[in-house]
Amino acid sequence: MGFEDLKLSQALAEPPGHPVGLSIVVPVYRGAATVGRLVEALSALRPEGGLEVVLVNDGSPDNSGEVCRALAATAAIPLTYVEHARNFGEHNAVMTGLRHARGAYVITMDDDLQNPPEEVLKLYDHARLGGWDVVYTRYAEKKHEGWRNIGSRFANGVADMLLDKPRGLYLSSFRCMSALVVAEVTRYSGPYPYIDGLIMQVTQRIASIEVMHLARAEGRSNYTLKRLVLLWLNLATNFSILPLRLAILAGVAMGILGLLGAIAVVVEAMMGSGTPSGWASSMTTTLLLAGVQFLILGVMGEYVGRAFLSANGKPQGVVREVLPARLPVDRAQ
Repeated sequence: MGFEDLKLSQALAEPPGHPVGLSIVVPVYRGAATVGRLVEALSALRPEGGLEVVLVNDGSPDNSGEVCRALAATAAIPLTYVEHARNFGEHNAVMTGLRHARGAYVITMDDDLQNPPEEVLKLYDHARLGGWDVVYTRYAEKKHEGWRNIGSRFANGVADMLLDKPRGLYLSSFRCMSALVVAEVTRYSGPYPYIDGLIMQVTQRIASIEVMHLARAEGRSNYTLKRLVLLWLNLATNFSILPLRLAILAGVAMGILGLLGAIAVVVEAMMGSGTPSGWASSMTTTLLLAGVQFLILGVMGEYVGRAFLSANGKPQGVVREVLPARLPVDRAQ
């Protein structure tokens, strides 16, 4: 390695202006049984530039808060605990965590141990040494339930259409972002954040690596069908006007169909058949047109409703408590 390459490697290893090399943001919801093991495993890592963990308790109904406070007092690494006043959703919790992260790079991951902590260094080094703004992870085999995998594939297919992202890029919650991207993403203050949509608005310097995916260690997934639908709505209505354009196309198509139906009725009347044979086709066309009109109104109503709530200052997240990291950052040698 030449002298200039060595200088570049050092610059990438310890970007200036950040007290820690890597921050790990973990939204916690029903994670009392697993978050302790996750923090213990992360504490054994020695990333270049040091490590800190930010836990965000998103109004968890179990005793996750007590467990996280105990971890903040006893963890062997700097650990910041943030508590939401109620449940705001995973992406809202991640946004809160990003605002408390101090690292030159930030990794977001779930609290369920399905992403092995050992993969953190692989993800971090790929982003740091490759000069990537964002690195996503993909899985050779996902250990989610079948319906959840189908939902993920559907959401990623929709994202291919709605977002300006590299084609086929798998959007995973286990991702690494540079401080530049984090700073821009956290500028968003609306009540319906979608992290990946915000990322795509900031950068196209994005990579992907394959990592392991394990079966859930405890309990069941916190993602229900309702939560997945709401997440899809955040993607569809906050970062694209494509649904409105599709509604317009549907309206045009049904208008053409209605015109053809009207012509058919006139022709039938001119033929003087005297039978009500056109009644069924007329009613079918009327019902189809009415259905599409209500669909268009529903899409427009969703946009208007979200704009109304945003204008009225619906909070992205309300922080009840913050326990800052009590230990100085131990920078790796």
